[in-house]
Amino acid sequence: MGAHVVFLKKYYASGNFLVSGRKIPRDGGIILAVGTSRQQIEAIVEEDPFYQHGLADFRIIEFRASQRANDIQKRIEKY
Repeated sequence: MGAHVVFLKKYYASGNFLVSGRKIPRDGGIILAVGTSRQQIEAIVEEDPFYQHGLADFRIIEFRASQRANDIQKRIEKY
């Protein structure tokens, strides 16, 4: 888990990761990421220790955000 946290911090610092957390029930997690291409995100995934050690399955779902709440930060902090 420690190596995974280092990985997360690296990509938060780079600006690629926007939000992440564990699923409920705790059977995995989700990372909302941005990148210049699908290939860039795939390369980032390949650096995750969970991926490298076969500890998790990964699925990349591409989407184009067309709307967002104006007070998104306030909504996130509420929970």
